[in-house]
Amino acid sequence: MALLWYTVVVDCEDIAAQARWWAETLGWKIGFENGEEVVIAPPEATEDVVETLEEWRTQRQEIVFVPVPEGKTVKNRLHIDLAPHTSQDRDAEIASLLERGARLADVGQTDDATWTVLTDPEGNEFCVLSSRDR
Repeated sequence: MALLWYTVVVDCEDIAAQARWWAETLGWKIGFENGEEVVIAPPEATEDVVETLEEWRTQRQEIVFVPVPEGKTVKNRLHIDLAPHTSQDRDAEIASLLERGARLADVGQTDDATWTVLTDPEGNEFCVLSSRDR
């Protein structure tokens, strides 16, 4: 038996702002929003019913932002890795993230690391990996 990895849930203080920041970062869209959660989805996501298990297993994950009263205080145990394509300017992508509110972070990575650790506007760590073609 295998289940579909359906969503990643992110606790945050300002669910609307966080969801929109990540939607812009990923080129995704707001799929659902109310006062208790905001869901961002890949651009091809639809509300259509998925009839078969084979098609169900091909669905991409979404990210759900839910409110919590406390701010982030410790390093995440789980984080998102982003990767630019080899045709993209990795440094420009990182600069764009920084301009939009990301911050550089030190989680103990070495100086020769092939990834850059950043935090989103609420302090959640994520990495921008080296450029990739697969």
